[in-house]
Amino acid sequence: MALQATPYKVHLGLSDVDRGIYESVRITIARHPSETEQRMTARILAYGLWYQERLAFGRGLSDVDEPALWHKSLDDRIEHWIEVGQPDADRLTWCSRRSEKLSLLAYGNTRVWASKTLPAVAGLKNLNIAVLPQEPLDALAIDLPRAIDWGLMISDGVLYVSDARMQHELPLEWLQGER
Repeated sequence: MALQATPYKVHLGLSDVDRGIYESVRITIARHPSETEQRMTARILAYGLWYQERLAFGRGLSDVDEPALWHKSLDDRIEHWIEVGQPDADRLTWCSRRSEKLSLLAYGNTRVWASKTLPAVAGLKNLNIAVLPQEPLDALAIDLPRAIDWGLMISDGVLYVSDARMQHELPLEWLQGER
C-alpha cells in the first residue's frame, strides 16, 4: 500500500514590511511521505516570502513538471515559478524557460552546490536565489504540529517567525537577483 500525503493546516499572520503586505492567510499544505520537515518548512517560508493573491502550491515531489509553488496569470501562463532546495543547473534552466520569473529558496549546506550550480546559471536573467540559514531553519522545523500557527514578519530581507515556542530569525543571503 502506498503512503499518503499528510495534510497540514497553516495559518500565517503575514507582515511583509518590505512590500507593504499585511495578510492573515489560511492554507492547507500536503507533506509528501518522502518530504523532510525542513523542505516543508522552506515551502511555507517561500509562500510567505513571495506571497501574492493567486500563489499556489504545486505538486512538487509528486510531479517533476511542477514547482514547489507557482503564480499563474488569469490566462494560465506561469508568471512566477518557485523552487526550494538545491536543484541542479539543468533543472533551473528548464524551469526558467517555463516562466517569466524563477525564484529559488535554497537551504542546507549550499557551499558545494553553489560552487557547481551558480556559474552554470549565471546567464539566467529571470533567476533569483536566496539561501535560508540552516540552524534557525532546523529549529523551526522540529516537531511541526499538524496545525501550524505562525506570525511571519519580513523586514530588510530577514524573516522573523513566531511560533508557539519562540521567535526565529532567518536572515536571507541573496546569491543571485533579488526578491
